[in-house]
Amino acid sequence: MSERSYVHGYSESEAKRLSVQAETLNELLYGNTVYPLGSLVLEAGCGVGAQTSIIATNSPGARIISIDISGESLAAARKKAIAGKNTGAEHLKCDIFSIPFAECSFDHIFVCFVLEHLHDPREALVCLLRLLKPGGTMTVIEGDHGSTFFYPDSQEAKRTIQCLIDLQAAAGGDALLGRRLYPLVTSAGVKDVVVSPRTMYVDSSDPALVEAFTKGTFTAMVEGAGEEAVSSGMIEQDAWDAGIRGLYRTAEDDGTFCYTFFKATGKKGLGF
Repeated sequence: MSERSYVHGYSESEAKRLSVQAETLNELLYGNTVYPLGSLVLEAGCGVGAQTSIIATNSPGARIISIDISGESLAAARKKAIAGKNTGAEHLKCDIFSIPFAECSFDHIFVCFVLEHLHDPREALVCLLRLLKPGGTMTVIEGDHGSTFFYPDSQEAKRTIQCLIDLQAAAGGDALLGRRLYPLVTSAGVKDVVVSPRTMYVDSSDPALVEAFTKGTFTAMVEGAGEEAVSSGMIEQDAWDAGIRGLYRTAEDDGTFCYTFFKATGKKGLGF
């Protein structure tokens, strides 16, 4: 994965959004991911360390090596680890397709919101599986922008989401990857794969969740693609603005918002 293939960019606002996202999704996605004392864990594509701090807190006795292609993101991740006193986390700049560790080095591998940005996610999983010890576990989490449903309905809002999907496809990624996570992970050789859908539903009965997820996570993510979507000629500025208004409209008192994530867990076969 190159830095240019990350369609959301590396701005300060995107780093903030990622932190809000991780904190908001903690219980839904990461709560049951706990690694035993003494485990060596590889986090592939750690970004700004938003998930790292959570899995490190959940597994204080594990040693976590987090890698990313972006030096800027890694600097932010190191800073976050220091602030959170997550002394079990280490950070390394490298490409996911050429990680400088010997085969069978890790007890567990964790990959979250990474494969959707890669031109060849299956090959990435194959490369990661080589680094896993026989019997070791792999956890992969992805979203699927096509799983988004909301009220009031808005064709303009759907168009802005489609722009983000199309921009990611043009960059070599797949924003709809969640729906094919099972065949993707199994085709890479991971055994005993179980995929569980994790649905985030939001309405005004929980105003904090409306702010954190509907506005601060999803709409902020789509909104960040506006400049590129308009400049590429994909959509007119007025149409884009109408779509963003439609997404914010779902955050009002009578609005609802729903999005599904997919979490796959599996292991490396003993005879691999």
